[in-house]
Amino acid sequence: MTEVAPTPGTGPAHPRFSRADLIFTASVVLLVIGASLVSDAFLTQRNMVNVSRQMVTNGFLSLGMLMVIRTGGIDLSVGSVLALAGLLATGLQAQMHFSLAILIALAMGAAVGWLNGWLIARFDLQPFIVTLATMGTLRGLTYVYADTPRYPSDEMFRALIGGAFVGPVPVTFIILALALPAVWFYLEHTVSGRAGLALGVNKEAVRLAGIDVGRHLTFAYVACGFLAAIAGVLLASRLGIAQPSVGVGYELDAIAAVVIGGGVLGGGGGTGLGVLGGVVALALVDNVLNLFNVDSYYQQVVKGLIILVAVLARRKKA
Repeated sequence: MTEVAPTPGTGPAHPRFSRADLIFTASVVLLVIGASLVSDAFLTQRNMVNVSRQMVTNGFLSLGMLMVIRTGGIDLSVGSVLALAGLLATGLQAQMHFSLAILIALAMGAAVGWLNGWLIARFDLQPFIVTLATMGTLRGLTYVYADTPRYPSDEMFRALIGGAFVGPVPVTFIILALALPAVWFYLEHTVSGRAGLALGVNKEAVRLAGIDVGRHLTFAYVACGFLAAIAGVLLASRLGIAQPSVGVGYELDAIAAVVIGGGVLGGGGGTGLGVLGGVVALALVDNVLNLFNVDSYYQQVVKGLIILVAVLARRKKA
């Protein structure tokens, strides 16, 4: 969750957890208690496994989104990257081994991220506009590549990844669990990760300090595209099908998870652990609404309100 760096010699300037952190945490706890009391199916192993599998997609998208939001940017193209990655990972299996198809899909995601970052850094363009254009272009290319669903031709693609378990734990969830500390280490203990946070606070000061703004900014988008591609591959493997229409609106869930977890739109805040909390919160909300057969349109209303409340709670103080 949100942490405020202590002033040297004076101890923490603020509590470790903000009021917003406590409110969101309490809300999730109340949601779990209420759902477990009302629904006998909520706390069953089968339902918890289902939740853990479903949160993987948004987990990877949100970790990537965190990287760019910390720099003061945003990436609206992650849903389109996810869709194309899933199609490449499944469609190319007819010509090559599925492992090579996966590598090509991941390389595509990184390349799209590089293009976004290069355009934003090189020409000082607004991330919203650049990634909005990329989102539309990539979605069109997705339909050009395959306007119908694609199925993996290699059964091992699903058996080893999306359909595999270690005990009761899905392999896809284990992959997400391994990615989390890697992202945390990058954000908190590497020059590039800390530079990204500084960019979100004051880009000009970072530039005047002699730091290569373009390189660090571009890398954040490369990582975001790469993680979105991983999400697409894992989703296609879990479902056993890749569709060109998948991923529409997924960027909103990712942004919501980042903001709920302590990220600040405009840059300068957010942690991997906080994002995980946001992902879990949204996954539980989705699960509860589905258990009670709430219409999908009403689910969108609930998510929209959650995003609005989260943005208001996490807004930068003037």
